[in-house]
Amino acid sequence: MRIRALVALATVLTLVPAAPALAEDPAAPPPAVSGSPAAPPPAAQESPAPDAGDPPAESAPPAETPPAETPPPGDAPPGDAPKLEDGLASDPDGTRVIVEVTAPAETAPVAGQAQALPDAEVVLQPPDTSFIVVEATGEALAALAEDPRVVSVRRDRTYSPASLASLASSLQVIGADKVHAAGVRGAGQTIAVIDTGIDADHPALNGKVVEQACFSAADGTVESLCPNGQTADPGSADAETAKCVHDGANLCDHGTHVAGIAHAVAPDADIVAVQVFSRDNDCLGDGSGEVCLTAYESSLLLALDHVARLKDSRPGLVSANLSLGGGLFEGSCDDVAELQSMKEKVDALRARGVAVAAAAGNDGVTGGGAPGCFSGAVTVGATGDDDHVASWSNHGPTLDLFAPGLEIDSAVPGGGTQVYSGTSMATPYVAGAFALMAGKFPGEAPDALLDRLRTAGRPITYAGVTTPRLDLGVAVLGGEPQPGVSQEPEPGDDPSEDTPDTPGTPSPEPSSGPQPSPGPQDTPPPADPAPVPLPTVTVTVTVTATPPAGTPAVCVRGKAAGTLTVAQWAAEITRGKGSLPDETLGCYLRLIGKASAVFPEVTRASTLGTAYRVLKPAAKTAKTKKAKFDSELLAAWLNWANGAVNLTAKAGGAATVKTALASAEKRRLKGTSLTKSTSTLRKYVNARRIA
Repeated sequence: MRIRALVALATVLTLVPAAPALAEDPAAPPPAVSGSPAAPPPAAQESPAPDAGDPPAESAPPAETPPAETPPPGDAPPGDAPKLEDGLASDPDGTRVIVEVTAPAETAPVAGQAQALPDAEVVLQPPDTSFIVVEATGEALAALAEDPRVVSVRRDRTYSPASLASLASSLQVIGADKVHAAGVRGAGQTIAVIDTGIDADHPALNGKVVEQACFSAADGTVESLCPNGQTADPGSADAETAKCVHDGANLCDHGTHVAGIAHAVAPDADIVAVQVFSRDNDCLGDGSGEVCLTAYESSLLLALDHVARLKDSRPGLVSANLSLGGGLFEGSCDDVAELQSMKEKVDALRARGVAVAAAAGNDGVTGGGAPGCFSGAVTVGATGDDDHVASWSNHGPTLDLFAPGLEIDSAVPGGGTQVYSGTSMATPYVAGAFALMAGKFPGEAPDALLDRLRTAGRPITYAGVTTPRLDLGVAVLGGEPQPGVSQEPEPGDDPSEDTPDTPGTPSPEPSSGPQPSPGPQDTPPPADPAPVPLPTVTVTVTVTATPPAGTPAVCVRGKAAGTLTVAQWAAEITRGKGSLPDETLGCYLRLIGKASAVFPEVTRASTLGTAYRVLKPAAKTAKTKKAKFDSELLAAWLNWANGAVNLTAKAGGAATVKTALASAEKRRLKGTSLTKSTSTLRKYVNARRIA
């Protein structure tokens, strides 16, 4: 089940699928760790628990139950999926898209046809691939989709980097020190690091960077980071170029940090570095000049193709590290149409003997983002040296392994080191582990090596799920796995104590407004340092600058007791007038950007200013059906982000908040009638409990 609304998403390296599902409340991995033997792994299914402290919803009169909404007209019948992604045909302003064609030989003629269309421009035509990247209006894209040589037209999404602990102590935790002492050090193996580039001369990497390449898109305010100034550079992924630096901070430090961890695990393995990020000089899209890194899906696809070709010349290439991601999915995202190209490339690498290690993400939810949500990826969450699951680490049945990811001290460009935390840091432990395992068990496929790692890992049980923590000592040298550990929810966080939103149960007294406390955990507990943002692939990857001075706060949902109406949220977002800090509201908008297919990809609402204009539009548009719908939809998502409404809560009849949001967003993308959805959101979500 996907965490994003069941509709198409934009493509920016935040790997936001075009049809993600809605995020459920995580059963927060609790801090208390006991040494009792772990319970056997449960079945791979879970029932999302309602939010703790959620007041029960007032029952709605039967007469007011909205009728079930019929699918919007024009939906393709099952098995006959439309070529054009939802929402593209109605976009008059122009969108960057990936155009998949039937074969590489067709890219040139299709590109010629696209270039000849009015309001269309071919911005990328890679050789020997079956796709091109086009920027065009909805009308031009609809015309292009009519070509029988075109397989699909979808947004070129973006992604961002995921996020280090003392390397020495964490290597001891996973038993790598004993494996090294036994002479297993990864000799003859190669690890590919697809990230923000690399400082190949860093002394911590010991000259093990043997190949580099860059695939970095340019688009408007987005600049390529390839050292040669082009959108592709076959010889360099240098992370010390002038464009990598902003206000004295190196924006491209993430890749070197990740590579340093992989090298520490497998010190004799070679490293291939591939830069896939671009520099966005206006990442908020509001003219403020906020700078960040972002990776387009098209860049990531080219990088995966490059790694596949390298396997021919480097048979020892056994793992690829993807400490980046986008979107939120409760389970596998294998069936998301817009992610099929990436999934196929991940699967193809695994079939050729290359394990793709992917970060689960730092959202603190059950599930993860893409590419970690692919069943063909090896998905990694983060624990501390005490085997406590970090509060911000994504978790659940989607994960294959945990690895250390708290306060990891690793290399950064310029010859120094920096301490970072995040699932980005945990992932290269696993990428490096495959290099050691391939050397110890030559000829075994990634599936067999992963089975060995999972069987040898220390079982960590939490919220009814058991995920093994990487233990190379047992996997390589043999022996019995360490005794399992379990984590119980903190008081007040036990899902069993959550109160479902059951119709017919009287609602408690309404609150007087938004509750800034406890709110989102802007300051994480001392044991769980804030993670470095994952580079995101929006079905473009977006990497946020991380100044050496500190790390960003953890962004999680709040725990408000009551919902707010559109007008109340407009007042709350007005700078200096609301109860919630601007940082918290910004956090909520980022969460919405991952969970929604409409915001910010169809309707911009990524900043407080743009969100305010959605909630309180100009007088000339305020009465239009689209404006009324967008304001109710954004308010509904804000109520979800603030913790006041649970996705499993009833929203009239048999509908839930999740299905109401999914249906509403699908209608918005299809351009069909919005009246019923607007009414449903207003009545059954935003006014469920008047705050």
